[in-house]
Amino acid sequence: MKLARRHFCVISTNMKTNAAPAPKRKRAYRQGARAVAAEQTASRILDAFDQRLATDWYDEITLEQIAKDAEVTAQTVIRRFGGKEGLFEAVWMRHSKEIENRRRVEPGDIDGAVRVIVEDYEAMGDLVWRSLAQEDRFPAIKAMADLGRRHHRGWIEQAFAPFLKGLGAPERKMRIDQLVTATDLYTWKLIRRDMGRSITHVRSLMRALIEGVLNDKAA
Repeated sequence: MKLARRHFCVISTNMKTNAAPAPKRKRAYRQGARAVAAEQTASRILDAFDQRLATDWYDEITLEQIAKDAEVTAQTVIRRFGGKEGLFEAVWMRHSKEIENRRRVEPGDIDGAVRVIVEDYEAMGDLVWRSLAQEDRFPAIKAMADLGRRHHRGWIEQAFAPFLKGLGAPERKMRIDQLVTATDLYTWKLIRRDMGRSITHVRSLMRALIEGVLNDKAA
């Protein structure tokens, strides 16, 4: 009888052990589904804000407009991002990742550098320019604009690293300044938007400016 009871107890324990994981799996699934839904909502909100930034000035955009465009409540927007400043930072950081991916190039590849920088400006140039036009009025835009300038300078240092080797500190700083100017958004806007030139033209002109910098022994 004792053996039978022990055997029964073992079976009872196994039954409990086998049955336990099911609720955990259900809870994990529900939590995962909620997390996916939350990310999708956040993405819709950012997309809505991004679209507004392309057509409206920053101070004209309201949280109510964003909420309506994203099909959520204004409280949802506030709870997720805190306000327009948080929205702008989140949108800008998302674009920063996209820009970083678009600008990947082998160090020293001048043609590659020109190609990716022009592609980046074609994709983002107008939106960035619109933001820069407002940076003096809004600290949130100013902060992200300054961050973008640092990122561009860092990209120059990586993309043109072979041409910066062996230079003294003053010469290196001067050459980076020149390359930043040659590849800056303002240069793209002047050629593409103000002059109305083609993509091929802006690429050729940027390459000529870069070659002029690299061939300048006085730099």
